[in-house]
Amino acid sequence: MEIKQWKDVLHIVSGKNQKAVENPNGKYPIYGSGGLMGYADDYLCEAGTTIVGRKGTINRPIFVPEPFWNIDTAFGVVPDKELDPKYLYYFCVHFNFMPLDKSTGRPSLAKSDLLKIEMPVPPLPEQERIVARIEELFSQLDAGVETLKKTKAQLAVYRQAVVEDAIATAKHRGATVLPFGTFVLQYQNGISKRSGEGIQTPVLRLADIENQRISNDDGLRLIGLSKIERDRFVLKRGDLLIVRVNGSEKNVGRAIVVDKDDSYAACDHFIRCLVDFSHIIPEYAQLLLDSFSARKHIKENMVSSAGQNTVSQTTMSSIMVYVPDISLQEKIMVSVNERFSMCDSIEQTVDTALQQAEAMRQSILKDAFEGRL
Repeated sequence: MEIKQWKDVLHIVSGKNQKAVENPNGKYPIYGSGGLMGYADDYLCEAGTTIVGRKGTINRPIFVPEPFWNIDTAFGVVPDKELDPKYLYYFCVHFNFMPLDKSTGRPSLAKSDLLKIEMPVPPLPEQERIVARIEELFSQLDAGVETLKKTKAQLAVYRQAVVEDAIATAKHRGATVLPFGTFVLQYQNGISKRSGEGIQTPVLRLADIENQRISNDDGLRLIGLSKIERDRFVLKRGDLLIVRVNGSEKNVGRAIVVDKDDSYAACDHFIRCLVDFSHIIPEYAQLLLDSFSARKHIKENMVSSAGQNTVSQTTMSSIMVYVPDISLQEKIMVSVNERFSMCDSIEQTVDTALQQAEAMRQSILKDAFEGRL
């Protein structure tokens, strides 16, 4: 395949401000480097153009099959007659634009650097054959990925069924139904401090939580706290951290069990909850807050404003829960943990397969543009 520079086989359309043409009922989509932004009454790029970010998202090309307006953060990469539009798009997906970023802040690309990119350019019929083969293989991958995603969704349904089954067991074994606050010794919102001098202390943020577990133990933000602040805010093993505020409704009111003593504090997006260990074990308390009834109560009583959802200590306290004696709670959690462990194992296998599918996608493109497809 002949190697040619972009300047010889395509042209690049720089984006423009969209204010003069913007119209919610417009015929043409408006694109920035991150994707669709609205609609317009006019267009700059013809159908079959690939968007490459000029600023911001520079390594995630978008193929647009219709005429569109691109704003000034997005280049329209338009193929000349000797390039198949989809062939160009798949080359852009394969190509790593990051080394062309010469900025010191927000990633950005220069048109002059893009025009120097070299790419293999076989005859048009060969380009069309390569595109057809890529899409055939991608279709097979997509079918497999869809099956894997359905498996993950089914696992989430199964986890919820495990929760409901555990609570049903407690209910049938004579568990007392009482407000959740009955078993709470103390609530405390996390620390609002974002910086300052003092003892450098790791402080948990929402980004440090994944699947209701502390997942970023080695990369926590350090904030200087006084001795008084440390005594007040540093967490203890068995504390519950309840998500107080979040943009996603499904995360608000979820609980995380702290599994270490004196290791970190938490920011004010959390409510710290100290439960009465003589009546409830923290893991069982976490389970109760994941139940359908608890989630319904939280959703009905949360406050939503400016894209954020907030739950109060009062709302959490008023959730009605079934709490059996400690020995039955322990037996229930043994069974729950066994079933959750099985889910974790399957989910890890699925996640690995999804990562392999993405690697396979890149391998297909590599073969395509090295003449091996």
